[in-house]
Amino acid sequence: MLGGTFDPIHYGHLMLAEEARVRLQLARVLFIPAKDPPHKLGQPYSPVAGRLRMVQLAIASNPAFAISEVELTRPGPSYTVDTLAHLQQALGPEAELFFLMGLDSLASILTWRDPAGILARAQLAVAARPGFCADLQALEAALPGLSARTHVLDMPEVGISSHDLRRRVCAGLPIRYQVPDSVEAYVREQGLYRPVAAAGAGAQ
Repeated sequence: MLGGTFDPIHYGHLMLAEEARVRLQLARVLFIPAKDPPHKLGQPYSPVAGRLRMVQLAIASNPAFAISEVELTRPGPSYTVDTLAHLQQALGPEAELFFLMGLDSLASILTWRDPAGILARAQLAVAARPGFCADLQALEAALPGLSARTHVLDMPEVGISSHDLRRRVCAGLPIRYQVPDSVEAYVREQGLYRPVAAAGAGAQ
């Protein structure tokens, strides 16, 4: 599973999903848009319908990619440990779960709800991100067994972030070649991320 706000989804997300699928021989990758991400409470992000649509557009060409709306139909913040428990129940005890994340997320995993529960329910597939590092020894000390259940993916570094893409659109700069063409067209057609004065009340 690959969770996130996907505001917007970009090639970094897709590369991580495909790299993990091939290297770990995953049957499929579930993209799980968050409705109320706990680490972004109080921060503005786009309405869920638009973020969901961008994920649908971005993964349409890959039959191994799918979407789970589990966090969209559940009230309250979207906690990873709860999502993993729900997926395990839905997929059955024989399903082996992997949680895909960037190195920046791994570095902060001790601040997540029940990190030991996350580790018990899923192995971690971690991609390096430019400018981020994690003290794996300290994490192992806090979460015994983490090293054995963590797969660091040797993949090309892509310095793309959703935050920077939103900033670029707001500044009138292009995001083409950083997101799929269908996503770039959707952002443009819907007027996403543009200044309110230019795009009207629907932007944000």
